[in-house]
Amino acid sequence: MNTEEPDGEQPFSGLDDTPVEATVLRMMLGGQLRRLREAAGITPEQAGFEIRASRSKVSRLETGRVGLKGRDVQDLLTLYGVTDEDVLEKVLALVRQSNTPDWWAKYNDILPGWFEAYLGLESAASTIRSFEIQFVHGLFQTEDYARAVTRPGRKGAPAGEIEDWVRLRLSRQALHARQKPPRIWSVMDEAVLRRPVGGPAVMRAQLRHLVKMGAMPHVTLQVVPFSRGRHAAESGSFTVLRFEERDLPDVVYLEQLTGAIYLDQRSDVEQYLEVVDEVSGEALTPDDTTRFIEQVARET
Repeated sequence: MNTEEPDGEQPFSGLDDTPVEATVLRMMLGGQLRRLREAAGITPEQAGFEIRASRSKVSRLETGRVGLKGRDVQDLLTLYGVTDEDVLEKVLALVRQSNTPDWWAKYNDILPGWFEAYLGLESAASTIRSFEIQFVHGLFQTEDYARAVTRPGRKGAPAGEIEDWVRLRLSRQALHARQKPPRIWSVMDEAVLRRPVGGPAVMRAQLRHLVKMGAMPHVTLQVVPFSRGRHAAESGSFTVLRFEERDLPDVVYLEQLTGAIYLDQRSDVEQYLEVVDEVSGEALTPDDTTRFIEQVARET
């Protein structure tokens, strides 16, 4: 049977060309499964029945939010008309690879599932655009600042757990050292710079670190000063993650007190992109932002 996708490519071609983290690979495999299901005219309910699962389970498989099982994948591929033995063998090998632990697995005892999903998306993103209204983005936090941010939300937690969270925050920043790091564009309200998290000394060090980070070629920082008055993003912080892989839709991440919301509908993403574009236009330029942060550091 013809196992080509609608655009003429062999299914799952290119997935083993470059090494990727397990979570990213699950997302890419899930995206390919979704495309094959849609090309075969099969509903999520029908796919779920085939693998003895619910429609929501199929949705989570196709978005990479849960681990893939070889038996389920093989049953789905047979349902979708993919019977080429070489393709099946390759896919099952990728499924096994996708179930190897990611770097953050060692923090599983403290890591909630809703944030684990974000770590996978952040790791896969080619562009990260954010607006921050309260704290410095996690990818730019110093160790002392990260510790000061972590403590209030985990009152009564043992010191070891706090330190694990700090190490987790700092480990995310390894992406800055990649040969091809993601493009990171962070806009922040002036309140982020003025809030003395951890005290004046910690805040001064954080502000100086921001200046250093803003000089990196893949980083753009902007500040919306109080003098601008109201702005388009005053409703709260958010992050838009964009991907080079066609099987990974852009995602808006909204963090809450005990969970997070992930939006990947095109209309939702476009609305947030419009907001971040508008607030970027209202903000200081990157050069003026650097001078502004330096000024706030002197005043702190």
